[in-house]
Amino acid sequence: MIKWARCFITAETEEIIMYIVCLDLEGVLVPEIWIAFAEESGIPELKRTTRDEPDYDKLMKWRLQILKEHNLGLKEIQETIAKIDPLEGAKEFLDELRSFCQVIIISDTFTQFATPLMKKLGYPTIFCNSLEVADNGEITGFKMRIENSKLTTVKALQSIGYETIASGDSYNDLGMILASKAGFLFKSTDKIKADYPDLPAFETYEELMNAIKKVVQR
Repeated sequence: MIKWARCFITAETEEIIMYIVCLDLEGVLVPEIWIAFAEESGIPELKRTTRDEPDYDKLMKWRLQILKEHNLGLKEIQETIAKIDPLEGAKEFLDELRSFCQVIIISDTFTQFATPLMKKLGYPTIFCNSLEVADNGEITGFKMRIENSKLTTVKALQSIGYETIASGDSYNDLGMILASKAGFLFKSTDKIKADYPDLPAFETYEELMNAIKKVVQR
């Protein structure tokens, strides 16, 4: 309990700071779902992710069109997801992080994809979106929780008294990373790191954990 409180009270001051760590899911804690499905289905076009295409709406509509062309639906994707395990060390990293600070996973993925992965990660809190699925299993559309959900969520948390620490790997994570008190790239691309040289970029959970602890314990 004392350890957890460090997340809220700065040393040698009466100022109270409440931190929430906001993490991306795919590429940070678990492998990219669409890349795994592209490999499983033999459709290389589906390897395109938000590391490549900043416009998520455009990317998802393109993905759904490809699924329709190949007569693939939710069932086939969920069968692939069932075989996906968290990245090595991800659960241990998340467990340690949650032992001293509040954590929310903010993802552009969908409840129908994320639920089995959350079980493998020990059921952390996740904010994500939902798919529209026909009776025959065809994915006909998607419903985003809110526009620009990662940045919007971080700003909402800040509006109710929290400071945020954010980390992710893709273009769609940059809004929440740049808007946070501290933001870090994690396992990102060389292009994103080159485009944002002022953002600390890490490759291991140990590096990311140490960076988060330095912010929390200031």
